[in-house]
Amino acid sequence: MTLEYTSSEMMSVTAARALENGMTCFVGIGLPSEAANLARLTHAPDVVLIYESGTLQTKPDILPLSIGDGELCESALTTVAVPEMFRYWLQGGKVDVGFLGTAQIDRFANLNTTLIGDYKAPKVRLPGGGGAPEIATNAGEVFITLKHSKRAFVKDVDFVTTLGFGRDGKGRDNVPNIGKGPTRVITDLCVMKPDPATNELVVVSLHPGVSREDVIDATGWEVRFAEQLASTPEPSDNELEILRELKARTERAHGGE
Repeated sequence: MTLEYTSSEMMSVTAARALENGMTCFVGIGLPSEAANLARLTHAPDVVLIYESGTLQTKPDILPLSIGDGELCESALTTVAVPEMFRYWLQGGKVDVGFLGTAQIDRFANLNTTLIGDYKAPKVRLPGGGGAPEIATNAGEVFITLKHSKRAFVKDVDFVTTLGFGRDGKGRDNVPNIGKGPTRVITDLCVMKPDPATNELVVVSLHPGVSREDVIDATGWEVRFAEQLASTPEPSDNELEILRELKARTERAHGGE
């Protein structure tokens, strides 16, 4: 019997499938970490996971609460100094994929984790950029995962913390020694990719049971859809079982029942 699944599980499984075995991935905390570790526990056992605290080829048994979680260091092949992590590994071109989350994203895949509202009088202050600006600049490509809503998917972010393709979609044009930038955005409704001509995000795949109208209603700009719109494959029972067990272990370890 096929297991039923939630939209959040659909998102995590789809994001995990974006990683290929053998890739080196610089992992953000939260949804990116969940997806990256699910990939490691399923189809990509040789994926190399790197976290900002300097942990290389880490294999956590539970999802970390932060980059400073001891689980990352204890399960890593080795831990290096943060300057070495950024200067040698990331800026040295040794990271295939940066996997990031965000609070806001706009139509050109710029990310905002700094503030909501006017910079001089913000409504909300967010955690800040951390290593994301450097990851987005220096990783070979960037995957982004977050839940889809008009609050998160805005026409123009309030502040560009992390460069996607700039305010006009041309922010990476003629810039040497810079990665491809965002190549995929995975949400709980769909998968989006930048248009090759304009770099504006376009819906290329709808998750099962999701309509175009659902995506339109959850997006803060006039979103476009690919001519050949795909249907995202459903999660397998094996992927769901491993994901649920990972989250259950994490909850138990962090004091949940």
